[in-house]
Amino acid sequence: MGEIVVVRHGATEWSTSGQHTGTTDLPLLPNGEDDARRLRSALDGRPITHAFVSPLIRARRTAELAGLFDGSIETAIEPDLVEVDYGRWEGLTTPEIGDRLGHPWSLWADGTEPGDSPGESLDQVAERVDRVLARARPLLEDGDVALVAHGHVLRVLTARWLGFGPERGALFPLATGRYGVLGYEHDWPALTGWNTGCP
Repeated sequence: MGEIVVVRHGATEWSTSGQHTGTTDLPLLPNGEDDARRLRSALDGRPITHAFVSPLIRARRTAELAGLFDGSIETAIEPDLVEVDYGRWEGLTTPEIGDRLGHPWSLWADGTEPGDSPGESLDQVAERVDRVLARARPLLEDGDVALVAHGHVLRVLTARWLGFGPERGALFPLATGRYGVLGYEHDWPALTGWNTGCP
């Protein structure tokens, strides 16, 4: 039985500054591209047969540089892996959001608010990632499945894999250019690796 390899894209200008980046389509920084290239050697060592990639350029470029579009893997763009729609909080840091609200803010406790985009609840994100997991699970009979996406959406997906509500994604921070592994222990869904990268 294969495992699910969740890969967060490499560094961008906003991920480096701490700005929330939902649907804003930013490119990787040069060091973000370096991170993605380093991931290639780690992923080459895994029996990946399928990959699903967020349509945003930072994820697509990471997947490309990590070798997931080289033809030996069945790779597809997956709209359900797009990052959380932060609505009013797009482009702002957590302290900036807290200043505007007048109290500390957390996506996991407070959610989003409408702005230039509608924003998205954690339950809505959970519905999306549940669809991705439903597609991925049958493919694990043939090998690993890589999911290349973004920090918050992959944290919600990890919580759902483990049988938790989406708010428990708070427990699984994932750095840019790093990956985690979702597998099984004695037939129970388990976290079998986390925040792994290449030096």
